[in-house]
Amino acid sequence: MKTSYDKSTDSLYVEVRALPSSRTVEIEPDIMLDIGSDGLPVGYDIQHASTKTEFIARLILEQAPPAAAE
Repeated sequence: MKTSYDKSTDSLYVEVRALPSSRTVEIEPDIMLDIGSDGLPVGYDIQHASTKTEFIARLILEQAPPAAAE
């Protein structure tokens, strides 16, 4: 996962796979989902990111690899 934040526009892009998107859908206000040709997410474009912290935290937790067993 890679992220890119533009402070001047308060926009965050979260790339979950390094593939081109074939379409984009709005999943909630100010949050666009880029979808690859295989139908799976490739990235999220989040406008007004500083007000979307719950969504961003949930996204990071969902994308994180499972913790290693101790």
